[in-house]
Amino acid sequence: MNAPEKQWRLPLLLTMESECPYLPEQQSRNAFVDSAIAISTDLYTVLLHNGFRRSGTDIYRPYCKQCQACIPLRVVVDAFHANRSQRRTAKRNQDLQWRIETPPLTDAHYQLYARYLEARHADGGMYPPDRQQFDRFLTAEWADTELVCLYQDQQLVGVMVADRVFDGISAVYSFFEPELPRRSLGVQLVLSLIDYTRSLGLAYCYLGYYISRCAKMNYKAQYQPVEALLDGKWEPYQV
Repeated sequence: MNAPEKQWRLPLLLTMESECPYLPEQQSRNAFVDSAIAISTDLYTVLLHNGFRRSGTDIYRPYCKQCQACIPLRVVVDAFHANRSQRRTAKRNQDLQWRIETPPLTDAHYQLYARYLEARHADGGMYPPDRQQFDRFLTAEWADTELVCLYQDQQLVGVMVADRVFDGISAVYSFFEPELPRRSLGVQLVLSLIDYTRSLGLAYCYLGYYISRCAKMNYKAQYQPVEALLDGKWEPYQV
């Protein structure tokens, strides 16, 4: 099912150019939806269809003069088939249970996030971890946010924060136990999100931006088949 057809005219705000966090040789800037705009699920879905993403309450998309490296991707859920590596990951994690939880975020969620940042992203813009920043970054009052949580026995080991929209689910951010590298929990969280999207009868799992030259962002094209937003149109995409 597609979002209702409607024409939207929204004011956008542009940031100043700065060093790109993904391709340091490039300059980047973003276009943001004016925060005074009231966001509904229908509008959020339309914005996703046009390549926007959410960070906290901010809705943005890259708006770079000379670079088009950030490509929005979405998994076509009904057609998805795990590849050999993904099947091995799923088999390795058969003992894990996944549960759907909803905000507010708890101390257990935050403590896992803090361990993850310490181990994986100590050089990133969100380090050092901060509880207020954690809540602001992952939640928005207007978003229908759900948490796909992985548990080993009763121990939380992975969280995928995602928003339900009209035709699918949009991944916001994931974090997981860094002391369990053999489990490939980042892969397992995406697989679990796809499974959950399928169980709801929704068409797409929005994974955000694919950047071929950035190792932190190019994994997203592995969940085939995917569609990419190219020249304003969603098209099948392979690498």
